[in-house]
Amino acid sequence: MNKSELESLREEIDQIDSEIVKLLNLRVGKACEIGKIKQVSGVDPYDPAREEQVFKKLSGYSDGPLREVSLRAVYREVISASIALEKDMTIGYLGPEATYTHQAAVKNFGSGLKYQPLPDIPDVFLAVERGHCDYGVVPIENSTEGAVNRSLDLLVDSDLTIISQVFLRVCHCLFSQSSLAEISEVRSKDQALAQCSEWLRTHLPGAQLVPVTSTAEAVKECQSKKGVAAIAGELAGNIYDVPMLEGGIQDRSDNVTRFLVVARQSLPMRTGVTYRTSLVLSLKDEVGALQNALKPFSDRGINLCKIESRPSKRKSWDYFFFVDFIGHPEDKRVCEAMEELQDACAFARLLGSYPESEV
Repeated sequence: MNKSELESLREEIDQIDSEIVKLLNLRVGKACEIGKIKQVSGVDPYDPAREEQVFKKLSGYSDGPLREVSLRAVYREVISASIALEKDMTIGYLGPEATYTHQAAVKNFGSGLKYQPLPDIPDVFLAVERGHCDYGVVPIENSTEGAVNRSLDLLVDSDLTIISQVFLRVCHCLFSQSSLAEISEVRSKDQALAQCSEWLRTHLPGAQLVPVTSTAEAVKECQSKKGVAAIAGELAGNIYDVPMLEGGIQDRSDNVTRFLVVARQSLPMRTGVTYRTSLVLSLKDEVGALQNALKPFSDRGINLCKIESRPSKRKSWDYFFFVDFIGHPEDKRVCEAMEELQDACAFARLLGSYPESEV
């Protein structure tokens, strides 16, 4: 390719970019008009089910070579910019900056909104409940280590509802100002320490493992401490300027954490969207109680995709069961199952319905 051909192609790209910018501004303008209508109606601009509908349509419009994941990323930012113009919105997350929860929040909402780091998971719930944040993002389970129990416990007692879920692939790294041979202590979130347990036993068998509130907090704490290391994502090391000693130290390469977005109000059901619903229940003290509780779902062919038990902390040996299933409470068969469930259980409450999404 000669120089004139190269310049010609660049001029074509410039022209295409000019048209794209005009169309993007036109799109954002229309979204703002919709936002004004929503504001009058008291409806928030963020609607994950509507976004899922948009993403599916975009996938149908495209015949390549742009991949679907790239198309989603581009339009995630377009939608984020539109929401930012419609409303001054704040997203609370388990901080500080650069935690995996922060990364999940940005993946879900885009970079156009305001983000508020909070010290601990209960603080995220409290900030949303009091209206200091519009939405909160918290970790709920990991593919290697299972449930994040603090989030489960808070969902029971909170009036907040789940409106979205986010999956984030997790790659852990070891950071320290000291060499590997000098490390006597490793700090991180308890789940992160557990997800790297085999690596730690092999390479740092004598190191003390110290759980802290978040992975990014662990990196901040070891900025000026000799012999102390932290496990976190690469972004945390870059932001807090702590050298990375080892990368990819998680025990499983397919390590994924699932996060939930919580809000004060639920959102209406949209057609054409596959929903996941979460609920919590406790059983009657009788033979076959669990079977009786699950029977309303199996009788109607409703797919139960998760069941998790936790001590209720209300009395000894009493448990809550957290159940996820595919469907929405406005579906007829789900509505029937929930009515039957109320009779079969001592306690049952919906925690939220939200679009089912892929990892």
